[in-house]
Formats: sequence, C-alpha cells, structure tokens
Amino acid sequence: MKQKKTYLFSLFLLLCFVAGGSAYAQKVVKILAIGNSFSQDAVEQNLHELAAADGFTTIIGNMYIGGCSLERHVKNVRGNLPAYAYRKIGVDGRLVETPHETLEKALADEDWDYVSLQQVSGFSGKFETFRASLPELVAYVKAHLPKHTKLMLHQTWAYASNSTHADFPRYHRNQLEMYHAIVDAVKRAAKMEKIKIIIPSGTAIQNARTSSLGDHLNRDGYHLNLGVGRYTAACTWFEKIFKRNVVGNSYCPANVTPEQKEIAQRAAHAAVKHPYRITEM
Repeated sequence: MKQKKTYLFSLFLLLCFVAGGSAYAQKVVKILAIGNSFSQDAVEQNLHELAAADGFTTIIGNMYIGGCSLERHVKNVRGNLPAYAYRKIGVDGRLVETPHETLEKALADEDWDYVSLQQVSGFSGKFETFRASLPELVAYVKAHLPKHTKLMLHQTWAYASNSTHADFPRYHRNQLEMYHAIVDAVKRAAKMEKIKIIIPSGTAIQNARTSSLGDHLNRDGYHLNLGVGRYTAACTWFEKIFKRNVVGNSYCPANVTPEQKEIAQRAAHAAVKHPYRITEM
C-alpha cells in the first residue's frame, strides 16, 4: 500500500511538472511600443516571425504617431487624447489597426510583459529632452501597468550620412556624432529613470553599416529600408527581449538575402553584447 501511494504521488508530481512546463512553453509574451515611425520600423514586421521561429508566441502592439516626441506623449496622457493609431499584431501574426486610441486604453488592453519608450529621432541624442519629459511619462505608464511589466528604452539609429532630415544639423550633419549622442542620451535617461533594459537598435544599425552593406540601410535617409534595415532592428529586439542568440534563427523575410541575413543577425547580436560601442563587421 505504501509503495502504491508513493507511486501515485510521484505520478502526480510528474503530471504537474509536465502541465506546468507546457503552460510555460505556451505563455504569450506581450510587447508594447509607445513610439512613432521608428518603432514601426522596429516591431511591426519580422519580430513576431523571429520569435515564432524560436518557439515563442507573441502579441505586439505599437502606439503610433508619426514623428511623436516624448513631449507630445506627455501632452497626450495629460489630456487622455485619442491621438494614436494602435497597431496590434496578434498571436496569428495578423496586424489590426485601431484608430483614435488613447494610451490609457492600450495599456489596459493586455497584461503587457514589456513596454518600450523612445524619443523622436531628431531629439534622440539630446539628453535634456529626455530629462524634460521622460519622468512624467514613465510615472504615468507605471501607474497603469502591473508590477511585473518591464520598461525599456529604444535606442534609435543615426541618420544616413547623406540625410536631408531637418534635424540632422543638430548633429552637424555627422552620422557618428549623432550615433554617439544617442548612445549617451539614452544611457543617461535609462539611469535617470532606473530603466534596466535598453534595446540597442542604433548600435546594431551602426554595426551593419561597417559591413559590405555600407550606409544603405535607410529608405529616405532616416527611416529603415523595408528589407535588411528593418530586419536588423527586429533581430535586436528579439535577442534583447528573449535572451536568445539571434544568429542562426531560421526566419528571414523574402526581401533579405542570405548574406544580408547573416550580417543583420551578427550586427544585432554584437549590439546586444556591446550596446554602447560599434563592432566592425
């Protein structure tokens, strides 16, 4: 009788372990970006597929306003303004857009695991703009999220060297000056708000620029091109969030060649490993 009870108890523990492991494997990782067109470049394509290729299920949201600054995000939350296009990629990989959404509703829409914040590109290397607006936005977001949610800062990329963007003169039209300013500003902002996760998309793009790809990762001098540019950013988000080496991930979009895939993955991996300096490819 004693042996039978021991056997049944062991069987019970085994079933609990299997069920728990299955539940863990099937957990949906929920990621929300509060940003602009640069978050669109980074998360609205490729990130879901990279995660799925490595066995992860995701829900990805992007609160989108083109050219939105931290200052404008703060004004939106102060007035609870329905100013966003809420773009949400479900577990099936399909993107659905809800126009005229408030940040409050989006924060309550899912039990988010990760929420990212970012500055508009032209001010992304100006720490004083983070200092002026980020604390209030962080406080608002934290007040509307569960305790387990992890905040992130998205380190965006410097413009192409030949960019005609109106904000490029803030950095003397110098790509490396802009890159180093972004790295410094985001690092200081994260320390200021005790945000432990920085997604180094800017470093990944700068890494890739040292390869045979050269300075050809943008489609207009500042947004990423629709192929390897966007894929590089998504690879960076994937490795940083899921803590899995992206090099060797099987997913590759049709408009990225095998050579570009390898460069993008290695550029992202190096950026996650060394987020504040350029790695020659």
